Amino acid sequence: MNKAVLLDLQGTLGGNGLDDIRTFSFYSFSIPAIKIFNEMGYLVIIITNQSHISKGEFTYSFFEDRMEELKQKVSQYGGKIDGVYCCPHTREDKCDCIKPLPGMVFRAKKDFKLELSKCYVIGDSGGWDIVLAHRVGAKSILVKTGLGESSLTDYKYLWENIEADYIAENILEAAKWIRRKENL
Repeated sequence: MNKAVLLDLQGTLGGNGLDDIRTFSFYSFSIPAIKIFNEMGYLVIIITNQSHISKGEFTYSFFEDRMEELKQKVSQYGGKIDGVYCCPHTREDKCDCIKPLPGMVFRAKKDFKLELSKCYVIGDSGGWDIVLAHRVGAKSILVKTGLGESSLTDYKYLWENIEADYIAENILEAAKWIRRKENL
């Protein structure tokens, strides 16, 4: 069984948490964090809600092309993104994959033979990412970038009965914390 970091995209690896993939760019510390995860033997898997697809603002094919560009950028700097799972739906679509529902994680578990108790879900939304980690039995890290700060204040009610395993300033601090915690 494999271990992975299941990473949110916007607000966690870049952007502000509310933007979409068309304007996304990595934070300066995101690719170094991905490389640390790679070095520790974690698969790097992105799990992202992209309701702009269901709303007709761009196509799934455009999303896939954009993700290939981002994967290439990571690769140019010596890192690797192993997989990408996208929920293209809105909440009104009533799917099983929009975070915090577990559909994307369960697909990744099957595809990559993941041991979820050895995985981390890392994101900037307590109500989506931390709740998701709790639901699937993974460890959780909330990053303060993107919507992370407001997730700790204005939106804490969405996850008030759940504690993140760690709260990090950003994805790089999260990677370093895992390395210390796991002695890797």
